[in-house]
Amino acid sequence: MITHEQCLYWDQEDELKKFKDEFALPNNVIYLDGNSLGARPKKSLEVAQHIISKEWGEDLINSWNKADWWGLPTRLGDKVAQLIGAEKGEVVISDSTTLNLFKVLSAAVKIQAEKFPERKVIVAEKDAFPTDIYIIEGFIDLINQGYQVELIDGADDLSHVLAKDVAVVVLSHVNYRTGYFYDMESINQQIHDKDALIIWDLCHSVGAVPMDLNQSNSDFAIGCTYKYLNGGPGSPALLWVNRNHRDEFWQPLSGWWGHKKPFDMAQHYEPANSIRRYLCGTQPIISMSLIECGIDIFLQADMQQIREKSLKLTDLFIQLVQQECPQFGFELITPVNHKYRGSHVSYRHEFGYEIIQALIARGVIGDYREPEVLRFGITPLYLGFEDIWNAVQQLKQIMLNSEWKNERYLVRSEVT
Repeated sequence: MITHEQCLYWDQEDELKKFKDEFALPNNVIYLDGNSLGARPKKSLEVAQHIISKEWGEDLINSWNKADWWGLPTRLGDKVAQLIGAEKGEVVISDSTTLNLFKVLSAAVKIQAEKFPERKVIVAEKDAFPTDIYIIEGFIDLINQGYQVELIDGADDLSHVLAKDVAVVVLSHVNYRTGYFYDMESINQQIHDKDALIIWDLCHSVGAVPMDLNQSNSDFAIGCTYKYLNGGPGSPALLWVNRNHRDEFWQPLSGWWGHKKPFDMAQHYEPANSIRRYLCGTQPIISMSLIECGIDIFLQADMQQIREKSLKLTDLFIQLVQQECPQFGFELITPVNHKYRGSHVSYRHEFGYEIIQALIARGVIGDYREPEVLRFGITPLYLGFEDIWNAVQQLKQIMLNSEWKNERYLVRSEVT
């Protein structure tokens, strides 16, 4: 039996507990949705006020040079690079994950079309976050060159589909629904053995699990900064390109920020000889600047310690649900094996939506994903072991009292 006292002891021994003070969290709330929107770093308010009142308010347009607004996408990219196994000059912060996927998919397909013109298959997961599939479908329709998308159920299907003429594979490093964690290095090897290229979606893994894009010989990667990196709602996304591919083809959204000499105001496009070629137009400076607050916290912590605590917390959540709520029909869909588990825990339940709404009313914020999936994001920098204990106790009370049957929890909000 796991006890409350045991959880308190683990919190006392936690080497990462000091980082919770870096975040502004409401009182009486257990936040288990950092895999959807990370908590606000306390420093972000001060930074936002400085940018708005000083850099914008006083220095005005001079801040493009004085505050180095122009260099922000690559300066932040160099910081993020330290979390994903990349080098300086390999990462840029720009636009959204959706747009960045379009950019790197275009580049990858162009590279493959020149080397292997017969390859017309783009592979993705059936259970990928839908925008990845939408972008692939839209891209195929746009270029109209006979490409087709092949959807797989998971890693076990990959060897079979790679027997076909695959050009590019797009995979989520950690699946957004189930929390399945792909073995990046072995998957890359499998794909490269068949002369295909890999694009990794890091949205649910950057800041949550250790990774090394260069050592694993990845090709392209994209991902958001507003989940585990705590960059703020809708903060611009990351984009990484293996140096071997960076200059082979420039992305099709050829805006002036990606030009080799943007202030020459030339009539024709010439891409920058750097990762800047993956930029498009003027970036949202205020939103982008706030990303640094979250990244700097991560750079003070040890990623391996974060991973170890994540696994302990997710283990605890799984064990406590089994211990406290065995009779309520929760079906675990997150891998038990640490090797294949990211940093969130998901359960399937017929009344998942209603249960999540009842939890939120009790101050435990998780989220719901169709079909019938309750997700609980585990963010080690601001969650402790007692938080997990208390969250499961609230879940137990909701089920014992049938609180989820309240009619108000049946009403679906536009954003679920």
